[in-house]
Amino acid sequence: MTRPKTVGEAMVDLLEANGVEVVFGIPGVHTVELYRGLATSRIRHITPRHEQGAGFMADGYARVTGKPGVALVITGPGLTNTITAMAQARQDSVPMLVISGVNRRNSLGHGRGLLHELPDQAAMMKSFALYSHTLVDPADLPSVIAQAFSVMASARPGPVHIEIPTDVMPLPAGEFVAKATRAARPSPDSTTLTELAGLCNQAKRIVLMCGGGAASADRAVTALAERLDAPVVLTTNARGMLSGHPLRVPASPSLKGPRALIAEADLVIGFGTEMGQTDYDMYADDAFPVLKKFVRVDIDAQQLAREPRADLPVLSTVQSAIDGILPLLSAHNAEGAQRARTTREAAWGELSPKIQTEIGVIGMIYKALPDAIVVGDSTQAVYAGNLYLDVSRPKSWFNAATGYGALGYGAPAAVGAAIGAPDRPVVCLTGDGGFQFSLAEIGSAADAGAKVIFLVWNNDGYQEIENYMVENGIEPEGVKPSAPDFLDIAKAYGVPAVRLSDVAEFGPALQAAAGRNGPSLIEIHQTRTKGATA
Repeated sequence: MTRPKTVGEAMVDLLEANGVEVVFGIPGVHTVELYRGLATSRIRHITPRHEQGAGFMADGYARVTGKPGVALVITGPGLTNTITAMAQARQDSVPMLVISGVNRRNSLGHGRGLLHELPDQAAMMKSFALYSHTLVDPADLPSVIAQAFSVMASARPGPVHIEIPTDVMPLPAGEFVAKATRAARPSPDSTTLTELAGLCNQAKRIVLMCGGGAASADRAVTALAERLDAPVVLTTNARGMLSGHPLRVPASPSLKGPRALIAEADLVIGFGTEMGQTDYDMYADDAFPVLKKFVRVDIDAQQLAREPRADLPVLSTVQSAIDGILPLLSAHNAEGAQRARTTREAAWGELSPKIQTEIGVIGMIYKALPDAIVVGDSTQAVYAGNLYLDVSRPKSWFNAATGYGALGYGAPAAVGAAIGAPDRPVVCLTGDGGFQFSLAEIGSAADAGAKVIFLVWNNDGYQEIENYMVENGIEPEGVKPSAPDFLDIAKAYGVPAVRLSDVAEFGPALQAAAGRNGPSLIEIHQTRTKGATA
């Protein structure tokens, strides 16, 4: 007689049915029963050095694959360690499924001093996860997994959470059929499409603004921009759209040039963009222009109601909205290419020589490795790229210097990206300060054979914060944490490493690193590497 599958084994079957190929996690006594079916499944397990790393790896994996990243962590500290990564995913609309343990059912809420106990873990998670459920009945597992995947796919993505009590994990799961969840996605009605097309046909100078929610609809946005002859302003997570196209504006709308373009428009259409401060008001000067006429296309109904309020909110995927209006539009001739070129030149001219130099160094990555994915942490070179950077394809430039802004993101997220896109070179661009938040993930990359090039931008501490203190008349304090010799650290993990004396060595170093089967490390010092700064 066949033994009935446990909840842990059934969970693995349901993850497989929903297309999960990789999970990131650290097993513990509070999750071992969830691992019972994992070793014999088709799912690959990647072990980070810290649960926060598991979450960031899931984030990086999700961004490059479009699939939810899955993290498997213990109750208590394992889950709280993962919360920072979940918060970053929430702010940047990244689909992430976190499955955790929780103590046995009869202990919950009683404060009996159990190992890894929290006063109310479920309440904590419900405060920011898009969906959080405590599985108390094994028979509910298929519907709970289905709801989790539906939430991630049907509206604005983000983190979801399922916690399974330790006494539920080994129970029989009962009879069920493991099948994929089909999620419905919003599309506009004919009345809305007609109104939107009418606004477009009446307008003379249209500007499109794209966020990360538009990146998967690159071809559709390009077709619309060409029909409307409209420049397209690309936020950080939209970089790479309209690659090389004369209508692209790969510059932050926090800069004066893009803001002038937007201010002159008689119609602005925002596609899949939160319009948050880290993209639109990076310098917190409250000078983003008032929009004369604003259309907002988003899959999140709540987002559509937030400021700046739209004259026409469109609840839809970007693809569906554009597919619906394209046949209704007349062709425009609005000197769009000239307006875009003028804006690009103005934006570039605003940047200091130092920032321009840093952008040039980033550009060397894409020149040496045209198919590269650059995953950034919060560091000066990344801030420069977020201000202005041309990228060859969507989802090839992303970092933690947007949204939640968590330090330590770069290294583990790059590992996740490399697992998700093993045929593309992945470069982790991180500062010497931020890298130390997750330095041990070099070992995770080595264990997994992940082809990550760790590019350390060394400026001897938290240089950006030190500059900010000085500019505001504050005596710098706490901004000079010592750093190890990163080459020695890499060597300790068996990872090849090189320190550049001149940025002229950068291209060959990148190509050599990309040719290896596993991780590498390159260090650029902002002042000691010739050509790294103006």
